[in-house]
Order: sequence, then structure tokens, then C-alpha cells
Amino acid sequence: MAPLIHRVAALALVLATACVPARAQDGPITEESIKAAFLYKFPGFVDWPSPALERSDEPVVIGVYGSDDVGAELLSLSATRKGGRPLVVKSVRNTEGLKDTHVLFIGAKERSRAPEMIRAAQHAGVLTVTDWDGALRMGSVINFVTTPDGRVRFEISLEPAEKSRLRLSSRLLAVAQQVHSVRP
Repeated sequence: MAPLIHRVAALALVLATACVPARAQDGPITEESIKAAFLYKFPGFVDWPSPALERSDEPVVIGVYGSDDVGAELLSLSATRKGGRPLVVKSVRNTEGLKDTHVLFIGAKERSRAPEMIRAAQHAGVLTVTDWDGALRMGSVINFVTTPDGRVRFEISLEPAEKSRLRLSSRLLAVAQQVHSVRP
């Protein structure tokens, strides 16, 4: 029973730190704003291969492919960042856009083109995050899922993370809804 309590406590901690206090006052919290908050926090739980992010002043670059709504939410979060690394959000249109990108979010409307982007991201050491059923089978590292009660959670596949030379924090793994050691 104790491991379950630790997972719930860790999840509460991540979710509490994922939300920017001013955001709650701006209006209703949307699914896109929750995904953006997770994307905003994920880099703090990932170690990239050298030479990525070796300098402490180097910005974390999040690329968005196929989800303007999540991109807009991320832009608003990046403007509020205090302390730590700067955050840069950019729109990615093709594999060349992955240069100097650390995290790539692929929206569901680009699922048909996702395999090419995921392969390129994997070779470039980019953390891929998606939001549709079956995305982990394509090689995504993190995939958002919506629970039956409407909560946004995420699942992780370790095999693509290893192929991308990414080390995921045990704290991130502890709060994932599900962790797959190989592609599901």
C-alpha cells in the first residue's frame, strides 16, 4: 500500500507545480492548458545527451507540430517563467524544424505524418510527446491520455527514451499512469 501512497503524493506534487497560479484566474482550465502545463514541466525531469543543455543559461526549446491551441498555451506559460532556464516555443513544420529542439509535441491532427517526425526526433535526441491512442507504438516517449473521469494523465514508453538517449527521472516515472519498458 505504501508505494501507491507515494505515487499519489508524487502525482499531487507534480500537478501542483505544473499549474501556474495566475492561470487559474484567467478563466476555465482547458485540456490544452493542462497539456501545456505538463509540457512546461517535463524538461525538469529529463536529462538530454551531450551537448544539449550543457550551459545553465541555454533555453529549453519546445517544438509544437499540429496543435496551435497547445502552442498558444505554451507561449503564455513561457512568458511567465521565473528563474531556471528560459523557455522557447516554436512551431515545427517538418523534420528540419527539430534542430536545437529538446521537446517535440505532436498534436493528434498530424498523426498520419507522425512516424517520420518521431523517427527524426529519436535520432536527434528529442523528447517526443503525443496525445492519441497508439502513439507509443509509433515510438513516442510520452503520450497524453484522458481518463474516464476526464483527467489528463500521461503514459511513458522507456524503449524510445533509451533510443533517443534520454534519461527520465524516477519522479516522472512514478507519476505516470503507466510505464512500458518496451513499446506496447
